[in-house]
Amino acid sequence: MKSAYGIGLCIALGSVAEALSEIVPFGSVVVAILLGVAVGNTLKPGERFTPGISFSEKQILAFAVALMGVNLNFMILKDLGYQSILIVVAAMAVTISSSLLFAKIYKFDRKFALLIGIGNGICGSSAIAATKEIIGVDEEEVGLSVAVINFLGTIGIFLLPLIGTVVLKFSEVNTGLLIGNTLQAVGQVVASGFSVGESAGQTATIVKMTRVLMLTPVVFMLIAFFRRNGSRSGSGRRQNKIPLFIVGFVLFSLVPTFHLLPENVIHAISRLSHYALVVAMAGIGVKITFSSIMRDGRTALLIGTSVFLLQILFSSSMIFVLLR
Repeated sequence: MKSAYGIGLCIALGSVAEALSEIVPFGSVVVAILLGVAVGNTLKPGERFTPGISFSEKQILAFAVALMGVNLNFMILKDLGYQSILIVVAAMAVTISSSLLFAKIYKFDRKFALLIGIGNGICGSSAIAATKEIIGVDEEEVGLSVAVINFLGTIGIFLLPLIGTVVLKFSEVNTGLLIGNTLQAVGQVVASGFSVGESAGQTATIVKMTRVLMLTPVVFMLIAFFRRNGSRSGSGRRQNKIPLFIVGFVLFSLVPTFHLLPENVIHAISRLSHYALVVAMAGIGVKITFSSIMRDGRTALLIGTSVFLLQILFSSSMIFVLLR
């Protein structure tokens, strides 16, 4: 099998990333990308690895995104009041829209910036993985986006509790709302929210999961937008139909919503999705060159930081206006 070498390399890098994520402050997705970059730019795997690496960063990624739907449970919306849902939706819209504004200001690629905005606004690596094929960005842009988003989220774990409790003097619940509505990854939200207190942690988690649910409508809006504007996917094919992995994503989201499978089975599918995502990101990392990091990395970080700061400012203002 021609793909065996490359797939084996990505699985090995993903396994190492899972182990290292237990002892470093970054999640396994980011570690996998960094390992891939290191291997790709130093060892430079030969042509026999290319088919498997391509399979990992395309087919395995699509598989991971499809299974990712089991992390969505639309019944969680009933735990939020309409004001909190309004804050979530408004902040997401502002975050994604601002990425395009900053792209214009900094004269940066609009699709690349949009990917960063979606990662910031919804659910980090998962949102980037789910939308990259629809938007039509290349693997280097995906890897850099994930790295930027997770770097900012790691800083935010420690920054947001200080902003909420010390600077803005929010209540514990409102601090949890701020954390849940701004940090990118679920793990970051849980760590940051519960560092403030039990109420903040629970609120932050519920708000964050509501943001994750927004991925489904955003995906379909992106498909409609790029189809209407005649945009092409990263492979050069016009987006005329809904990608199969998005269909799988939606179908799998019905499983927890309607309790179609036992909790332990849902958990196992979720873990499989996570590991497949790590393996795919390792493959993406292998294709990132140091030259692309030097060319685009600093501006991508600048846009990501600008979007993140605006996201914090807007969410804080909404909480003051609606919930104080």
